[in-house]
Formats: sequence, structure tokens, C-alpha cells
Amino acid sequence: MSNLEFQNDIDKLVNILPERVKQYLSYEKLEDVIEIVLDIGRTPEIRHSGGKIEYLGNDTVTDEDISFITSHVQEFTSDNRSGIPGTLHRISAIRNRQGKIIGLTCRIGRVVTGTIACIKDICMMGKSILFLGRPGVGKTTKLREISRLVADELGKRVVVVDTSNEIAGDGDTPHPAIGHARRMQVRQPEFQKDIMIEAVENHTPEVIVVDEIGTEAEAQAARTIAERGVMLIATAHGNSLENLIKNPTLSDLVGGVQSVTLGDDEAKRRASQKTVLEREKQPTFDIVIEILDRNTLAVYKDTAEAVDYILRGWPIRPEIRKVDKTYEDKPIEQSQQEKTHPTITEEIHRLEEKIKPEDSLKFSFSRQKYVDEVKNFKKVYLYAVSRSIVEKIIERLDLNVEITRNIDEADIVIAHKNFAKGGAKILSTANDYRLRIFYIKTNSMAQIQKVLKEALDITEVETLQGYYDEAERALDEAKAAITKILAGADNIELQPQNQHIRKLQHELVEQHNLISKSVGEGAQRHLKIVGGKDFEQKKTG
Repeated sequence: MSNLEFQNDIDKLVNILPERVKQYLSYEKLEDVIEIVLDIGRTPEIRHSGGKIEYLGNDTVTDEDISFITSHVQEFTSDNRSGIPGTLHRISAIRNRQGKIIGLTCRIGRVVTGTIACIKDICMMGKSILFLGRPGVGKTTKLREISRLVADELGKRVVVVDTSNEIAGDGDTPHPAIGHARRMQVRQPEFQKDIMIEAVENHTPEVIVVDEIGTEAEAQAARTIAERGVMLIATAHGNSLENLIKNPTLSDLVGGVQSVTLGDDEAKRRASQKTVLEREKQPTFDIVIEILDRNTLAVYKDTAEAVDYILRGWPIRPEIRKVDKTYEDKPIEQSQQEKTHPTITEEIHRLEEKIKPEDSLKFSFSRQKYVDEVKNFKKVYLYAVSRSIVEKIIERLDLNVEITRNIDEADIVIAHKNFAKGGAKILSTANDYRLRIFYIKTNSMAQIQKVLKEALDITEVETLQGYYDEAERALDEAKAAITKILAGADNIELQPQNQHIRKLQHELVEQHNLISKSVGEGAQRHLKIVGGKDFEQKKTG
């Protein structure tokens, strides 16, 4: 908005104020003001965007002042809101028990451009987006600018469902800030869900924009719209994705939550209780964006994955974007690949030269490449260790480390010494998986940081090469066994190995059209390659 347009809009607001309030106001003073507040019996005040409150003169607000303002605006609706035609300003009323207006909040509406430049690539993906954030952080401003972007630059049919005329301003003509998007007014907030459905049924939109989804019925209407293939851009009550998941009224927007009872094996694998919370269905919104402040956004590009991580207690790091920066367009699939770290087994397998039929029993690794690429990434399992402190250390030191809830995915275990006594079951499982265990004495930042550094130093090149040599020896043993089986030998059992190496052995056996299975328990678990008559029977059966 140009300075002249801003002054013209401000003039319309200032003109409805009593003269003794108006005399204290100027364009310069109102430049960063978000609200003008008038309560009967109190001094008028203006609230700046930085949180500063400034009082206007010494006189208190009277009934006549309130009546003067209300006589110059349209009638208040059931949600106690009104506006000034042609502007984005909002006038909200506070009533006493008898229904008389005793206070007014005059919220200054501005057209702020550039607030979505950092997420322009996301807005152009055609995915449904949900914005979360506390009141006054700029959610509606972003909806307004996205409406213009999608309608004007992408040429899509956009319908704004405008409850209380928040997005496109008061009056019958929508404010130019929404571009060529159409606006459907909502007479009362309780009708918002009906207008959302009506917009889809009557006006063939490609995109629907709606502010403040706050009830279960509106959440259901949003799901109905998304299932009809319409892109949905909306805001919802809630500061963060985690808060929204815990809100039973609105959790359906991100897939809902249900209680699930796990089997014994799965509960052991996850190292969790048998009854856990899981996502119930596909989220209504593909992308969730938390507005941390006016200049910082936290983007979850895959809502389903983010909800699954939060429910399981796994760490999930949204992509942080700054309003004053621009970001290159890149497909969402690429971002997901960057965020999902491969396991050590997947890394080794990716670096193998795949065996082709004509290559017979050739099997080789690129040792240095493996060491260079894998050594910097580790998955850590925590036992009685403060997760929040570990996450802070990881972020502060910029470590390529991820905390996992599944013991079988971990590369190292960090445990609290006081809780590791008496043969804790989880530590016994860690030993079965041949995982290194590091102990802390206290849950202090210094202690955890020291042990974490020690753990990562131990898993540097020497250890990786040792692990690599162990894998190579195990695969050599498997190759020799395969040669014997192909020559007609009976079943052959290999030496015990950890699960990562056993998986590689299984893959090698499968690549030669043979059959293998893991047998034994704990540290004695090993591969058995089926040969002779057993192999012939399984193959024909």
C-alpha cells in the first residue's frame, strides 16, 4: 500500500472518532499502530505493533464518545464486529450484561505486501495450506496476499469466504488487496461452514480461502472441500501443529488421532507402551505453516509425516523461512528426501555395486566413499536422558544427528547411569543389537554435550572402517556359502552378525535366487542359507 492510500484509509478511520481523541492522532503516530482502544471510564489508548501502549490525553471515554463512533459505522453483527466500507479496518464491540456497548477496539487494517515472498514456491504447488499462529501475528494478512497471488498470477478461480469481512474489507465491493478473487460474505460466524460448501457447489472455485476455522463442523466442511479436489487455504486457532493435534475439535484438519494397541513385537521394536496414539486418516491440509512471528515461518511440507513424528515422540524439524528472504522453487518430494535420513543399512546398500546375473559372485564396496558419506550422520537412542537438552545441543553444534524412538534404528545409545542399573531391558536389547552405549551421570547440558561428543568421536573413520571390515568379512563368508549351495551343498549356517549385516547377507543371497532366513536369538542370531533338498522343495512348492 502506498503512503497516499494508507493515509486515505486512515482518514476514514480517524473521521469516525470523537474530536477529543482525533486531536492526538497523526499519520506518523499511527504508522505502526495496530489498535485504538476506547473503554468507558478509561483513557483512550493506542497499541503499537511492538507491544508498546500509549495513552491519549487525560480525559476518559464517555457514553457520548462510544455513541458517536457507533453512529458512524454499520450495525454490529452477532459476533460484535463492524467495519468501514472500502477499508480493511475492523471495529469490535464489548457489551455489558444488558447488551449496551461499553468498549470498542478499532483494529487498523493494512495491505502489507511481501509477507509471502518466502513461501511463494509453496503457494504455487497447488497444495492445501493451513496457517497457525497466535492472534495479531499476520495470518489474515497472508491470506489476503495469497488470494491475490493465486487469482492474478496463477489465473485460478479463487473464492474468499469472508466471515465478518476480515479479508476483503467492509462493503459490497471487495478491497483491491485480494486482486481478482471473488468474495462471499458470511452474515454470522455460525454460517461460515454453510457458505464454504455453498461456494464449492455454486461457484466452481479452484481455490477457496477461509479465515479462522474454529469448530468441528467447519473442520468437516474443510475436509469435504479438500476431498472434492479444491485447493484450500485457511487459518485455524492454535499456536503450533502440536497444539492442534491435541485439540479434539480441530485435530481432524491434520488427520485426527486414535488410540491403537500394538502387538508385543511392534511395541518392543518401538520401545514403547502397547497402547499408543496414531494418526487416524489422511490430513485435510497437505502443508502446515506456523507463523512464529511477523518475520519467521516454520513450514511442515508433509503434514502426514509431521503428525506421525509428533505422535510417536520423534524429533521433527520444520523448515524455517524468513519473510525478508526468497527461496528457490523446488518440488516437495525433494524436500522430503532431504528431511528423511537413510539408515546405515540403506547407505551401505546404496553404495554397493549391484550384482547382475552375468557378474556371478562379484561383490565389492567403495570403502572410502562409505566412510566419507556415512560417518557424519548418526541416529541416537536416549534412555532416561533429557530429549530437549539433546535437541538443543544438536541444534547449537549443528550436528548431523537424529534422535530415534526405535532401538533397532539406532547407531548409538546414550543412557543415564542411575537408571541403567539392574539390567534394564532396553539396554539388554541394545546389547543384542551390538550397539555402543554411552552413559551420563547427570542430565546437565555440559555432561550430555561431553558424552555426545565422545560418542560421535568414537564413531569416526576408524570405527566405521572396522565396521566396514566386519561387513565385508561377513559377505565374503556368505559368498563362499552361496558357491557351495550352487554346487549342491545342503543347508549352511553362517556366523552370528548384527541385523544390519544380516540384511546385507539376505540381499546377497536373494540376488542369486537362493533362500535364507535368520535363526537363533539375541547375540547368536545368524543366517541360514537353504540348500540341497530343502531348497528344491521350497522352490517347487
